[in-house]
Amino acid sequence: MESQAGHTRREHRSGFPLIVAVVVVALLALAGGAAGCGGDEASDSSSGGETAQAYTDISADELATMLEDKDFVFINTHVPYEGEIEQTDLFLPFDEAGALVDQLPSEKAAKIVVYCRSDRMSRIAADEWAAAGYTNLFNLEGGFVAWEEAGYPLLHLDQE
Repeated sequence: MESQAGHTRREHRSGFPLIVAVVVVALLALAGGAAGCGGDEASDSSSGGETAQAYTDISADELATMLEDKDFVFINTHVPYEGEIEQTDLFLPFDEAGALVDQLPSEKAAKIVVYCRSDRMSRIAADEWAAAGYTNLFNLEGGFVAWEEAGYPLLHLDQE
């Protein structure tokens, strides 16, 4: 009976490394999934540097200051049209950002500021353009909702 118990113990020990490996792989998969589905965390300037930042968030006040001496391409990514900030250069739908890279400046270091209504769509576009190699991207945090809440005007022009 002792030999049988000893045999069982060896079988258990020989399976132990496999169990540990499965647990480690599962934990790594969970950790990777949690980092990948957080959306805002990967690009949020307050994330503590856990992942590479694709763009820089700016406030409405920072954007207003930047617009005083505008030296960037200013892009509204919101669809459908619900308004715009004065001096907007382009309207590129967030869900076509990857396909519309050819509409961006050819220089990958060109300064680009993106916005939408709440900043969800502009974050998606900024991530796409960062993946395409653009390195000087800015996102209006809170979108044009935050812009209006800060007391700045939003234009509502007819779009065809």
